[in-house]
Amino acid sequence: MKIQAAVLNKLNSEFDIEEIELDEPRENEVLVKVIATGLCHSDVAVINGYMPIKLPVVLGHEGAGIVEKVGSGVTKVKPGDHVILAPASCGVCEFCLKGHPSYCKYFNLLNVSGHRPDNTTEYHINGKDISGHFFYQSSFATYSLATERNVIKIQDDVPTEMMGPLGCGLQTGSGSVLNVINPSAGETIVVSGVGPVGLAGIMAAKAAGCTTIIAIDVFDTRLEKAKELGATHTFNSKNVKPSEEVLKLFPDGIDYAFDTTSLNEVINDNLTMLKPMSKCILVGIGKSPTLDIDYVHFENGKNLEFAIEGDSQPDIYIPRLIELYKKGMFPFDKLVTYYDFKDINKAVKDFLAGKVDKAIIRMPQE
Repeated sequence: MKIQAAVLNKLNSEFDIEEIELDEPRENEVLVKVIATGLCHSDVAVINGYMPIKLPVVLGHEGAGIVEKVGSGVTKVKPGDHVILAPASCGVCEFCLKGHPSYCKYFNLLNVSGHRPDNTTEYHINGKDISGHFFYQSSFATYSLATERNVIKIQDDVPTEMMGPLGCGLQTGSGSVLNVINPSAGETIVVSGVGPVGLAGIMAAKAAGCTTIIAIDVFDTRLEKAKELGATHTFNSKNVKPSEEVLKLFPDGIDYAFDTTSLNEVINDNLTMLKPMSKCILVGIGKSPTLDIDYVHFENGKNLEFAIEGDSQPDIYIPRLIELYKKGMFPFDKLVTYYDFKDINKAVKDFLAGKVDKAIIRMPQE
């Protein structure tokens, strides 16, 4: 079938909206009419060359829409169901069977290789194959092919156009706090980098009962948003050294840190303000090829851990996030700015400039 897609043809360039060919779904695949899709740091990482994928490629991995057609072996969803698209996993490896699909043995092959596991692709321009299958959805398009495992059925009493970011960025931020850190009520946490992932972490920390939530960023507008969503203290790291300010308030240190910046100096500063035997959780794509940490931090039992997708089981976790949203405990609607599909490049520019928290691209509907 012919669809419209935003195609990245060159690194560090804008998307080109083109008409392309999309194959019919295979036995285990689901064709989804995309209503809207979030813009995430991982999309930008491909644009900037931090995440190498063969070009040209169709990106997008926070899609939400309505099931159009299913393969012969699909029983989880049916045409007409509203769904969120999450990362793909195999379902049969050790980590999937243990309930950690984000650590699937075949995660990279399924999500960031640009093709199916058998090296085929469903995307074509003038008969020539191009890369897709980004997080097995490539949702910067009017239609998406996903697998049965990475479509999450949702109720149609919530705004489907807003739900896509729950499949990646907001799942990552909130899950890193609720699933990986798992703080107790009354504990303290610092969140460094309060873009959409960090803000999701702040909302999750508030929902968990953390009584001190410290936000760190270089954009005052983001810090104001963090305060609105639950941060009790904010520091602009362009103006102060956060660890010095935090240790003035809490001389014994804080319980947890959650970093979304992937910057060595920020991570070291987070570790400085932690109590002994506490932990700092990292997410995001490193901007440096190496992680340089002062060894002294580990001499008193501090821990550093990387979390993928909030270590969530999407079929269980995403509906829970939706319930928190419906009860006003995860108000991620306050992060959202909508863009029409034709304005996707403006959305990228505004996102990089810190003008928006979570950009959502609306697809044209017939």
